Amino acid sequence: MKNDLALRRISAGTLLVLAPLLQAIAVVVDPGTWGDDREAVSYGDNPALAQTESALYHWSWILMAVAAIGLVHLTRRRFPRLGFVVGGITTVGYISTSALLMIDPVEWWLGQHNSPERAQEILDEMLNLPGVVFGFQMPWMFLAMIGLPVLTVVVWRSGFAGWWVPLVVTVGNLGGLFLPYGPATVALWWAPVIALGSIAVRIFRMSDAEWAENYPG
Repeated sequence: MKNDLALRRISAGTLLVLAPLLQAIAVVVDPGTWGDDREAVSYGDNPALAQTESALYHWSWILMAVAAIGLVHLTRRRFPRLGFVVGGITTVGYISTSALLMIDPVEWWLGQHNSPERAQEILDEMLNLPGVVFGFQMPWMFLAMIGLPVLTVVVWRSGFAGWWVPLVVTVGNLGGLFLPYGPATVALWWAPVIALGSIAVRIFRMSDAEWAENYPG
């Protein structure tokens, strides 16, 4: 704790493991992954797991925002400006994303007091409000889900990751946008755990002096 270089280095590596891992666990415990794809129904089947899943996603995305700052550090020597911009975009995207989890208890309540069809109609009216679309949903899609793969490309070009890392992160993130949420999402959400974990391993193996070399002279 007295060595700020070691603290930053170990924190960055730990978050690169913890943040995607919490997301991967969340999709496994989510009742909607294995049950009815209408969350107003599946959340009512197991409210305890539904609340656990929401909390896991929330902390995953909050911590991923901080982990992105750690990735930016790896780009400082070769692509400092590009890494700063893409990293900032990714961080803002993940921060805004966690707010979407507040809709989960609303879906549960709607499912308890309405038919699944009526609950979905009410939910669609709420989620289609311009403030929700432009304030939360679009930043999640374009800043977080796309920003992280682009950031890993910059990290790869900076020499801190293999070529396969941004590819796996891209498949995991963007695949979740195009495939229906369900069992296939389990494999997609575990892909970033492996890819970002490989960067974390390299960070753990770095010396404090090697970490410090990425600070501007």
